[in-house]
Parts: sequence; C-alpha cells; structure tokens
Amino acid sequence: MTTTLNQKDILKRGAIWAFILVELAFFAIVGDAMSVSSKAFLSVDNMLLLLKQSAPIGIIALGMTIVMINGNIDLSVGATFALAAVVLLDSMTWPFMQALGDWAIPLAWGFALLTGVVLGAINGLIVWKTGVDAFIVTLASMLGFRGLVFMYNGEQPTSHLNWTLVDFAEAQFLGLHTATWFLLGAALILWLLMTKTVHGRNAYAIGNNREAAVNAGIRVGPHFVLNFMLIGFLAALSAVVFYSESGSVNPNDGMLYELWAITAVVLGGTKLAGGYGSIISTLGGVIAIQLLRKGLGHIGADTQTVNLVIGLILIGVLILDRQLNRKGQEELKI
Repeated sequence: MTTTLNQKDILKRGAIWAFILVELAFFAIVGDAMSVSSKAFLSVDNMLLLLKQSAPIGIIALGMTIVMINGNIDLSVGATFALAAVVLLDSMTWPFMQALGDWAIPLAWGFALLTGVVLGAINGLIVWKTGVDAFIVTLASMLGFRGLVFMYNGEQPTSHLNWTLVDFAEAQFLGLHTATWFLLGAALILWLLMTKTVHGRNAYAIGNNREAAVNAGIRVGPHFVLNFMLIGFLAALSAVVFYSESGSVNPNDGMLYELWAITAVVLGGTKLAGGYGSIISTLGGVIAIQLLRKGLGHIGADTQTVNLVIGLILIGVLILDRQLNRKGQEELKI
C-alpha cells in the first residue's frame, strides 16, 4: 500500500509539470501559427519575462500553500499586498526618511514587511482565539484591510519613484530578473521549511486531523498564528518586489490576487480540505497559469476568454482530484 500511495503522490505532483509541457508544445505550434505578434512565443526573453511576471502572485501562492495545507485559507492577501505597498512608497516620503537618502530603502522595506506580519498576526489571533473559520475571518479582514488602504490616501494613488530601487528591481543575474530570484528563493526556503522541519510536519498533521494533532501535543493555535504571519510577510514581500520597480500603487491594486493564488495552489494539487500539498507543485501551478495567460494573449484572446479557460481547467482539476481521492478511499476500505 505504501508503494501505491507513493506512486500516486508522484503522479499528482508530476501532473502539473506535464501540463506545462503540453502548454509549451501547444503554444509553440498552434500559438506561433495564430500569433498576433511577430515574436516567437518560446523565445528565451519571453520565457524569462514570464518568470518575472509570475513573481507577484507566485510569492503569495507559496504562502497560501502552507495555510491551505493547515486546513485554512487567507482571502485578505490582496488587501495586505496593497497596504504594504502603500506603506513602502509613502514611508520614503517622510522627512526623516528623505534625509537618509538611499539608506531609507531597507527601512522602507522593513516597514512594509512589518505591516504584512502584523496583519497576518491579526488574522491568526482571531482564528485561534475565537474559533471562527478562517474563511470568514479573512473575508472580513479583506474588507477591513482594503478600507485601510483607501483611508490611508483617499482614492488617490500613492507614488514615489526611487531610481536606486528601480535599478535593483530591473537588474538581472545569470539571466534572471530580481523578481524571479525572490520567487525562486522563497520557494526554496519554504520547501525546506515544509519538508525538513517539525513546523512543516505539524502543518500536514494539523491539516489531516486537527483533533488528533491536539491530542499529540501540537499547539495548533500558535501554529496557525505563525503561518498567517508568514503569508502576511510573503504578501508584503511580493509588494516590495513589485512596487520597487513600478513606484505607484492604486487603492484597488491586488484585488483578486487571493483568487489567482488559490487557483495556482489548487492546480498544484493542494487539497482544499488540508493535509496535502507541495511548494514545488504550487510553483508549477503559478507558471502554468502565467503560461496560459501569456499564451492565450499571444494568439489574441481577450481577458474574458483567458479567465474562462483557466476557470474551466480549474473545475476539471477539482473534479479529477475528487475522483482520485474517492478511488483511493475505496482502496483503503478494501
């Protein structure tokens, strides 16, 4: 039985990468034939840009994976992303920060990241102390945090362009953009966290059976708080990476990021009910979504068509996953 389960895990985790190969083959053949652009879809520059564009959602999706493995969800990441961005850019206009010159940059980053951690801690503490489902808690905080974004600067964009930051964000090392390195670095660190540490093992245990985890002596509440703080930090890190280059944030920025992140996580095979998931597979889910968005745009599809295709694929994945899980449960009964 152990061999069968291992084979099933390998198949589930490899499915997203097989899907990516199918996408690449499709857009290389059909895409280039129907392209509205003179550039080849599979050019090196295009693929490197695709990885860079995957970073904002990707960094958030990696944190969402851990929260969902726990059996929770966080709908407030888009608002956290926007609020951290506002803090990042606005803090650099404060008089004492301007007096520091470029030395203000790490402080501004710190303020933004701290914002994400605090907002995540608020979510985690409410879930822990009240026992209210994380879906409801983070739905409420999504609205509340977004309200803070609008209160901070009205409905006006918050802007501050620092050319040192822009140069850092646009830099390339070994051909990869700064944003791509942040995405890959976050994936590596979180993969190590989930596969090599007690915290990671506890996350799976809690997601599988929360009551059994409590009986085993795992402090479930503090564990939740740490993971919500982690995803808040990653949402803020995503904002730091993105807005270091753009230099302007609108109050509505980050809307629907939570849905895109959840979609990537589910495509990567993480169970909505918790207890199963993979950081590396989520990375594949992020790349698969970006490939679809970019590839369909390459052949002239509008935004509505892109969203429809991704939605249909997601429904298909959920149905297939349910069937596989049902079959596995029947095998266990036998």
